[in-house]
Amino acid sequence: QVRLVESGGGLAHSGGSLRLSCEAVGSVLKTDPQSNINIWGWYRQAPGKQRQLVARFSESDGDGTLYQGSVAGRFTISRNEFDHTTNLQMNNLNVEDTGMYYCYAQIYARALGLLDYWGQGTQVTVSS
Repeated sequence: QVRLVESGGGLAHSGGSLRLSCEAVGSVLKTDPQSNINIWGWYRQAPGKQRQLVARFSESDGDGTLYQGSVAGRFTISRNEFDHTTNLQMNNLNVEDTGMYYCYAQIYARALGLLDYWGQGTQVTVSS
């Protein structure tokens, strides 16, 4: 099995920065040479609102990245394919960035097929 383990988040003042990290953990990722993380994503859910995409990295899009309009230019998603991690660097934070942040990954492994995985969520709170 595979699980996503998130870290980072916490409290920040408006204009500050935070960094979120997420690691895909599972023995199959080390033992199956055909295993692959096709898509990494970060989603945000503010209180009383639906979960929304914040940033995404996709191999199927030619290693392209996609950002929600409100975070473009401030947030940067990156990945390290060798240690199965992704990071979300968040700069110039504002109070509207407050919410629970979830890591997402679409992962292929021969034993599991192509599946979607979610992290447990990490809280980001930005004060004015």
